[in-house]
This record gives sequence, C-alpha cells and structure tokens, in this order.
Amino acid sequence: LHMKYLLSIILSALLSGCFIFGEPTEFDETTGQTPGWVLLKATTYSDNRDWTKAISVLEKGEQRFPNSPLAPQFKLNLAFAYYKFSKIVEATAMLNKFIRVHPNHPTIDYAYYLKGVVTFTDKGILNKLTKQDISDRDVNQLKVSFDALKELITLYPNSKYYDDAVNRMTYLMNKIAEHEIFVARYYMKIKAYVAAINRSQYVLNNYPQTVHQEEALVILISGYENMGITDLQKDAERILALNFPNSDFDRQKLKQNKREWWKFWESLYD
Repeated sequence: LHMKYLLSIILSALLSGCFIFGEPTEFDETTGQTPGWVLLKATTYSDNRDWTKAISVLEKGEQRFPNSPLAPQFKLNLAFAYYKFSKIVEATAMLNKFIRVHPNHPTIDYAYYLKGVVTFTDKGILNKLTKQDISDRDVNQLKVSFDALKELITLYPNSKYYDDAVNRMTYLMNKIAEHEIFVARYYMKIKAYVAAINRSQYVLNNYPQTVHQEEALVILISGYENMGITDLQKDAERILALNFPNSDFDRQKLKQNKREWWKFWESLYD
C-alpha cells in the first residue's frame, strides 16, 4: 500500500512538471518552440514593458539558438531589454558580443549607436563631487559612450543614426570637459597647481570645441602664475587674448572690481 502511494506521488509530480525529486522546476514556455516563436514571445513582453519576462525569454533564445539566422536579433533585443531594465553592464557586454560575432551584419551601425545610448548618462555627476572624494570621481561611462558614438560616425558616416550621434557627442564633450574643469577648480582651491594645470591642458588638448576652453586657459594662466612659470603663463595669456578678446576674466576688469586676480573658485566649496 505504501509503495503504491509513493509511486502515485512521484507520477503526479512528473506529470504536473512542478516537482522532480522534491525540488521545484520552473516552467519554461520556450521549450520545443522555434526561434521565431521565442523572438515573437519576447517582443510581446517588451511591448508590455515586462522586461523581466522579456529578458528571461531572450536569454533562453540567445543561448539555445546560437547558429540561427535570428541569433543577431536575439542579441540586439536582449541588449535593449537589459538597457530598459537598467542593467547597463549586461547591455554593454551583449552589444560588444554582437559587434565581435556579427561585424558585417546590416544593423551593425545600430549596435554601435545603441552602445553609445546605453552608456549615455551623467547621473548628476557634478552634483556628486565633494572635497573628500573628488580625485576618485571620473567620467569613464561618458567616455565609453563618446567612443562608441565616435566609432559609429567614423565607420558609418551614412548611417541614419549619424546626426543624433553627433548631437549626443557634442553634449558628452561638454559634460566631460565640465567635469574636468570642476576638478581643476578644486585643485586650484587647495593649491594643487600641477594637478589643476594637467586637468586644464587635458580639456584644451582633447576637447577643443567645447564651451570650457576659456576657463581652461584661465586656470592654466593662474596655475603657471602661482608656480612662477612666467614664460608658459605669458604664452597662455596670448592664446586667451587671441581666442577670447572679450573674456570676462580680463585682469584689468577684475582689478577695477577689486577682486583678487582670478580667484573665482575660492567660493565654490564654502
């Protein structure tokens, strides 16, 4: 009697698919389905913004059908779902995989574009800077976005994503330069002049088209002046006068306003 009862329990568990040897098993709706069916199912979940289910289905499809003609689409859709679900690292990794495995795919330009969009965020980075950890902050994520978009416009100048990529790159250049200038101001505040000069030179050399060139030159001049490097100071002053003849950081204007020479950063952290 006991043996019949035990066999009945095991048989019921196997038929229901709920337990195997006492452990629960997850129902997999993609089992036995075609790549097209799985992709369509994932699209339905994505349309309903059910990113958890969309990711689950797409992950199964991406792993189960690596040689399917739809394999590239699984990767792209999965990267997008990761992005919408704020899984930026996973999204970036999947896009890198797509670019590596399918370099000649017709939508390769979209992969570069999406990689730039996925990492396109500043997260209020300037608001997070503090005295204590300012030297530890960076803008690596913004640079990753910038580099991906730069690859897009360099490799695929006729891409339909070109114009939007350029607009995003302009924004990113200014944000990265703004961050570097923010840090340079802080270094001037604590009299770390070499560090301030290096940050300013980085902006001047790498982001010459940003709106922060003028202030970078001002900090450069002041840093050299405080260090007593007269020749480099005068060179920077000539460049400032040539490129920004109506600069608000004019020495005479500040003297007339009874302000100490270019100490505009002194009140930034008070």
